[in-house]
Amino acid sequence: MAAVGLSKRLLSSLRNRRSVAVRFYSDQSFPKLTTHYTVVSRETDPRWKDVDMTRDVDEVDVVIVGGGPAGMSAAIRLKQLAAANGLNDEFHVCLVEKAAEIGGHTLSGACIEPRALNELIPDWKEKGAPLNTPVKGDKFAYLTEKYRFPIPVLPGMPHYNHGNYIVRLGNLVKWLGEQAESLGVEIYPGCAASEILLHEDGSVKGIATNDVGIAKDGSPKATFQRGMELHGKCTIFAEGCHGHLAKQLYKRFSLRKDCESQSYGIGIKELWEVLPEKHHPGRIEHTIGWPLDFKTYGGSFLYHLNEGSAPLIAVGLVVGLDYENPFMNPFREFQRFKHHPSVKQIFEGGTRIAYGARALNEGGIQSIPKLTFPGGCLIGCSPGFMNVPKIKGTHNAMKSGSLAAESVFECIVDKNFNSPTVGIEPKTYEERLRSSWVWAELKSIRNIRPSFHSIFGLYGGVAYSAFQMVFRGVEPWTLSHGLPDSHRLKPASQSKPIDYPKPDGKISFDLLTSVALTGTNHESDQPPHLTLKDDSVPVKQNLEIYDGPEQRF
Repeated sequence: MAAVGLSKRLLSSLRNRRSVAVRFYSDQSFPKLTTHYTVVSRETDPRWKDVDMTRDVDEVDVVIVGGGPAGMSAAIRLKQLAAANGLNDEFHVCLVEKAAEIGGHTLSGACIEPRALNELIPDWKEKGAPLNTPVKGDKFAYLTEKYRFPIPVLPGMPHYNHGNYIVRLGNLVKWLGEQAESLGVEIYPGCAASEILLHEDGSVKGIATNDVGIAKDGSPKATFQRGMELHGKCTIFAEGCHGHLAKQLYKRFSLRKDCESQSYGIGIKELWEVLPEKHHPGRIEHTIGWPLDFKTYGGSFLYHLNEGSAPLIAVGLVVGLDYENPFMNPFREFQRFKHHPSVKQIFEGGTRIAYGARALNEGGIQSIPKLTFPGGCLIGCSPGFMNVPKIKGTHNAMKSGSLAAESVFECIVDKNFNSPTVGIEPKTYEERLRSSWVWAELKSIRNIRPSFHSIFGLYGGVAYSAFQMVFRGVEPWTLSHGLPDSHRLKPASQSKPIDYPKPDGKISFDLLTSVALTGTNHESDQPPHLTLKDDSVPVKQNLEIYDGPEQRF
């Protein structure tokens, strides 16, 4: 009884401390964290008074922001069209990419459908495209904590990959960059687009690349250099998921007023060199279930690559960011997944050689914004064309880039085209996309992702997926995603903390060790990449209500 009384007193004390902490958070003044010039104006900062802020300017026909599969496909298609019309030397295309080298920020290990590549570069095999591993077999299973229940993979199922290829996507993007350069595309790696430039009539004029030589406190260093301006008749934005320029475009041109909120996921991936006897080139494995609970959307993948002499496997976990428990840690869920009895044995004796993570657009056609605006358009994973059940979007991203390029080229070279704004809006791009196989594919699976929001969670979603296999999306209804992802998160007081096992350093690892394998390097004395609109939110809202979930996702 004494022990029970002590526990009650301790719990009461902790509750009192939390209420005091809450009041402290609410009343205190918060230190200034954000120094980015979009929040703290340089015009009123005396440290910038005598700094030369002029930029060099380059004029081209088309500016492309982002050197991933979509951006490269758009660049290639533009120059193909220019060559076919005898304008190759006159039609200038410029592409900027934030990675120091093309493909540098694209983590290896993906399964792609070659349809868009077949259309864009029909002789890709003869030109040496790095598609070296045709899929030879699929495995699918439902996991519990200790057991694995195989599920047959039949033609027509999302995970049926006959005719697809397992690739190191970074190598494919690098190869696409080489094809683009051979056609005359001007590529600037290591240049992040940091600002949207506008004409006086409000249409997009182009972009400015990032300034360099800025200290963490927002002041100019002795090495400060102004970015350059790239002006184009049309600017194509291929930033990827949740790009910071695309968010500005959504707001300025009200591009999201007629669509639902985007739904997001996070994909965490590692590349392993395994023992040869555990390697089966061309095999793909997917699982659902454990370690995620039935209310959380997600699943795992393993891709057995055939790249040279090293036996490589890409393994990953995708977690929908509409989960409810703020104590969930997607990274640690992934580390825990690798300890499943049916998975752990694959990696025992192996070596992890790369790690990375990326955000995913999972909203489907319900969440695709208006794609064009005066002066430009959105392509690829920026608006979001991923086929969520397949966990594939590269083919759709590439096709969107090609279709946008056709519309942009048509508008620029058509002498009878009269643009109402200085910056050209390629309106036929959206018409082309809606008439393409990309839209047909996304429409057929539009209800699968939102079906997981029912009270039955995973089980309801799987049941609806089986229904979709039969009817192929011809049902006359379209399900809504409902609340935005962030609104589904429950307060910490209503949630149960999750006790994750410690990493063993052999199969599972800590976050800092993992980040060291991402291939990204940033100087310590530079402004943070993330910009807070309100420096008080992380403490007053995120920590006070949700126990700081940003430290876990």
